[in-house]
Amino acid sequence: MGVAEFYGRWAALYDRVATAPGVARWRRAAAAHVADRGDFVVEMGCGTGVNLPYLSEQVGPEGTVVGVDITGPLLDRARERVVELDNASVVRGDATRPPLSDSDGVLGTFVCGLFEDPAAVIDDWCDLVGSGGRVALMDATATEEPLGRPLNPLFRAFVAAGAPGSTPREVLRAPFARFDAPLSRRVEASRTALAARTEDRRYETFAAGFVGLLSGRVH
Repeated sequence: MGVAEFYGRWAALYDRVATAPGVARWRRAAAAHVADRGDFVVEMGCGTGVNLPYLSEQVGPEGTVVGVDITGPLLDRARERVVELDNASVVRGDATRPPLSDSDGVLGTFVCGLFEDPAAVIDDWCDLVGSGGRVALMDATATEEPLGRPLNPLFRAFVAAGAPGSTPREVLRAPFARFDAPLSRRVEASRTALAARTEDRRYETFAAGFVGLLSGRVH
């Protein structure tokens, strides 16, 4: 099962997870890291559009926000979220081949772990915003923080359950088999690529270190 088909089938569940209590604080921080008043900001892999209202508020009526996603059922929910926002819209497209030529900022949340070559994708996003533009990445990985480390096995099971093509057997084995290793490698590759292209970087963590938010301004 492909990524678009998988997330389309579970759009309702995905939306409930994306709007869980406490998550709004992360999303508000991500919007603040990547957008200023009057900016044109693109969210790559916007899913059900939960970040778009925060981005809309951040850029204000003088700015514009566009959400891009490849999955039709997710975009249907995103359209419902932005229907009353005059400065936000969504478009169907592939985040690895953005259907736009420029922007002031790009945000990607919980999407870099899906890319086969995340470093190349981040390079493209940096090229899209150009010198002075901002890119922000928010992703989840296993944590090294003492408070969260006992929960790493549950996190690995969660990653397995949310991966297209994983089997029930893989979900059960995930806490002990480091099922999250490919995700961690891709997230690290995306962060390394962003660090190489940016200055004025900021990094902060949420949820006992499971969620990291890295942002920077392109050289």
